Amino acid sequence: MTKTYEVRTYGCQMNVHDSERLSGLLETAGYEAAASDQTPDLVVFNTCAVRENADNKLYGNLGHVASIKAKNPGMQVAVGGCLAQKDKDTITKRAPWVDVVFGTHNIGSLPVLLERARIAEESQVEILESLEVFPSTLPTKRDSVFAAWVSISVGCNNTCTFCIVPALRGKERDRRPGDILAEIEALVAEGVVEITLLGQNVNSYGVEFGDREAFSKLLRACGQIEGLERVRFTSPHPAAFSDDVIAAMAETPNVMPQLHMPLQSGSNRILKAMRRSYRRDRFLGIIDRVRAAMPEASITTDIIVGFPGETEEDFLETMDVVRQARFSSAFTFQYSQRPGTPAADLPDQLPKAVVQERYERLAALVSEISWSENQRIEGQVVELLVADQAHAGGRKDAETHRMSGRARDNRLVHFVPGDHEVRPGDLVVTRVTKASPHHLVADGAPLEVRRTRAGDAWETRQGRTTVTPGSVGLGMPAIGVPAPLPPAPACAPA
Repeated sequence: MTKTYEVRTYGCQMNVHDSERLSGLLETAGYEAAASDQTPDLVVFNTCAVRENADNKLYGNLGHVASIKAKNPGMQVAVGGCLAQKDKDTITKRAPWVDVVFGTHNIGSLPVLLERARIAEESQVEILESLEVFPSTLPTKRDSVFAAWVSISVGCNNTCTFCIVPALRGKERDRRPGDILAEIEALVAEGVVEITLLGQNVNSYGVEFGDREAFSKLLRACGQIEGLERVRFTSPHPAAFSDDVIAAMAETPNVMPQLHMPLQSGSNRILKAMRRSYRRDRFLGIIDRVRAAMPEASITTDIIVGFPGETEEDFLETMDVVRQARFSSAFTFQYSQRPGTPAADLPDQLPKAVVQERYERLAALVSEISWSENQRIEGQVVELLVADQAHAGGRKDAETHRMSGRARDNRLVHFVPGDHEVRPGDLVVTRVTKASPHHLVADGAPLEVRRTRAGDAWETRQGRTTVTPGSVGLGMPAIGVPAPLPPAPACAPA
């Protein structure tokens, strides 16, 4: 009888991508995804360690699974990801019913560790301190048939005082450009029309082999791939964001006019305490130059409220940058004290009530600006990539019959397909009729519907599970400097 599995993912896009690899590995090893009403033979928790409640959430979920496992002999539980990398064998001490603990550097070991645990009838803990194999060499099971993550680097060379990620994912390692482009071409051949280039600091790509313009060259090279409709990337770092990248974005038609640029704080004093190697004027200058090159660009951000020592004046400086930058949306977080980070030991940790009050003020301002920015789109014509009805909010609304899609600037749009047969992966051109803070609505009939290879691929895949083998020659970066991509011209400073 075929064993079943469930992967539960917490945290960032990197974890989502890793979970695709975990699912691919398990299905290659003979498992199949459990139905929603089925108790799986294996539950994998792919964890995050960025926020304080990550620990509480994990151990709460493990406690719930323990009672299920007690009633189902042979069921296995595995814990991976950043929290596993951080806590190591602490997990099996607090939750001895966990069968396998694996880290961020050895996700490919999961099937072997599960078999060892089954045979030995004891927990297996394997945490490596450096990357064993680049994740892109592993099989993949993607949720979407027409959109894909493509990892271009792993790890981080920055030392932000609030962040534990560099300690858990290691120093930056860059893939060779030819390997990345080969993976993208293989994905496009399968029907993928949108890729998101993924890295902890995606625009510092090339630092390992000494090419400061490697990322802009990579964007331009993506523009030469026939059939690739949309290219996105996340997340860049303001300190390394250069004018050649802005030029590549503006001059490469399939690179989308969207930028997620983490601010974290608008106070220079707090940015210094965070060890963020830029200041507010540089950040705002980047925003100005991006909008000069791409007036239609949507810019989003991350902001932390309540960093140790943050005064009311510091917070008001953040609010001022938000007003000036006019973000399309922002992910706002209350500072979380994480053991193992320098910020955890800083004096002047703020009371919860103060942080909460500031967070609510910031969230209200972000929502107000988002709504105002969205209202500017009312009446405009937008091109949407239709979302999968089974994933990512693409489900048809029973009352309005709306479907959902993403505009080129990544805004979420709920639209009426009218009499058209519209499939996930197809492209729809429609006119925005209404705005809200977090989405747009297009209630008129589409102006154009373009059936795509992605829609064909979605239609073909219905009812089938597809696992892509890691067979494109996507190994760790080889020794020596890779063959350079063509030169990328830099745009003049605004």
